[in-house]
Amino acid sequence: MVSTDQVKELRDKTGISVMQCKKALEDAGGDMDKALAMLKAKSVEIASKKSNRALKSGTVAAYIHSNGAVGAMVLLSCETDFVARNEEFKALAYDIAMHVTAMSPEFTTEKDITAEHKEKTRELFQKEVDESGKPEALKEKMLTGKINTYFKERTLLNQQFIKDTEKTVGDLVTGAVQKFGENIEVSQCVRFGV
Repeated sequence: MVSTDQVKELRDKTGISVMQCKKALEDAGGDMDKALAMLKAKSVEIASKKSNRALKSGTVAAYIHSNGAVGAMVLLSCETDFVARNEEFKALAYDIAMHVTAMSPEFTTEKDITAEHKEKTRELFQKEVDESGKPEALKEKMLTGKINTYFKERTLLNQQFIKDTEKTVGDLVTGAVQKFGENIEVSQCVRFGV
């Protein structure tokens, strides 16, 4: 039997509905960590099902750092005005704008990385790997790892979120899809600096 305190704790951690939290805890036999993992897996599944829905609304959030020398604007899109006007949705957009200001991503998603940029990056690291003196069998793995790490650090949705490094920005968006029940995505982001 799952207690209401456990359900409340899981809801406070995730922001997901009471019923979803209760079901996850029941399925996990009361184990909080298992329930969290199950909800995370479920959010990915829900997000993929909703990814083709039209984004007709959203909110623009801006963050200007206290020194006034750097800031960012983010367009967080959703399906309806109902979600766009929700304070938690607006807070998510603001947090993402703060993250963009701090981390200065070059790309929003992996789809934004051009073939030309991938090739230039490969050439850059190929030289470094060739000079490493490692066996040939290991060089290709090293090259792939360096390229993947390079783009992960520069792609918004793959970056670790500055307020909670156990999540990526993509995890936040995926969680919001589960929470709000709509397709949500970061449509645009721009960082400005002096």
